[in-house]
Amino acid sequence: MRRIAGIVLAVLLIGGVVAAVVAGRSDGDTSTATKTVRAVIGSEKAEFFADPDVVRALAAKGYTVKAETSGSWAMEGLDLAGYDLALPSSQAPAAELAAKYKVTGTLPRPFYSPLVVVAHKSAAEVLAANKLATLDTEHRGTFDMAAYLDAARADRTWQQLKGAGKYGELTGTLYLSSTDPETSNSGALYLAAASYVANGGKVVASGTEVDRASPLLHKLVSVQGAQQSSSDAAFRDFVSGAGNPLVVVYESQVASMLTDGQQPDDLVVLYPDTTVNSDHTVVPLTENGKAVAELLATDPKLRALEVRHGFRPQGEVTEFASGTTYLKQELTGVRQAPVPTAKVLHELARRARG
Repeated sequence: MRRIAGIVLAVLLIGGVVAAVVAGRSDGDTSTATKTVRAVIGSEKAEFFADPDVVRALAAKGYTVKAETSGSWAMEGLDLAGYDLALPSSQAPAAELAAKYKVTGTLPRPFYSPLVVVAHKSAAEVLAANKLATLDTEHRGTFDMAAYLDAARADRTWQQLKGAGKYGELTGTLYLSSTDPETSNSGALYLAAASYVANGGKVVASGTEVDRASPLLHKLVSVQGAQQSSSDAAFRDFVSGAGNPLVVVYESQVASMLTDGQQPDDLVVLYPDTTVNSDHTVVPLTENGKAVAELLATDPKLRALEVRHGFRPQGEVTEFASGTTYLKQELTGVRQAPVPTAKVLHELARRARG
């Protein structure tokens, strides 16, 4: 019986790397031949498509998905001839791809995940003591975006915060680590949320508003130095104890880790009081790509597996994150900021990077 194993490909892409993950039939799959669907996806979905249960669920419907990972915004620079679908992590890069490949109609958005800030317990306690955050439980709380932006404008350091002195690791400028906003969706969405708050609770749209927001966004990015191109890599570094004590990631990455049985005592998940949902959006390039997109949105087995991997299926709330003290089951008390147009977001990212 044939075994289709994962294949990892290294492909040079605009200064980054595209890794390939193949979802095929497992050793125990006795289904008939499947149609192969080539996909390019955001890295945070690689484990989902490589999951043997996802492989079997897709094969049962007649499909084998070969998925290659890329930064969501970097997909625009790829030649997708021969691919069946693209699955970036939000609507803005998906809209760019749809325009480029003349894909018409409503783009499917099968699941979503909000941005969160992961913090080491010491950092979360200091933030709470200085009214930059509030803690609901030992491992969950709310991050005050307006207060943080005020601190960023003033170049506040950890040493200036009450209670930070007893933690030797809390030194230097207070900042959130994020991914490169010019290539990575999570980094771009972080700027979208920050610019919305800085613009008085209004989405940045005009040239004047871009000019006004850019200096602060540049400060948020430049203080970080070199940035990761992948939210998956940034999250793994945080969990291993490397790097900054505050990192912007997707809620789904935390949820997936918890599902795997890991519950780090030093982890606190802070939901920004103003955040942005990452609406994972499919750009179907062929009929087979359209069929897989429909399955991701409607098939009960696949929707349950999406929850297992930490994604929130559209319209599905009741079972998400139940039984954990790290995550919110419902996103109450969290304001969703509208995302600027792709053109404006590109410009904000360009200026933020300097």
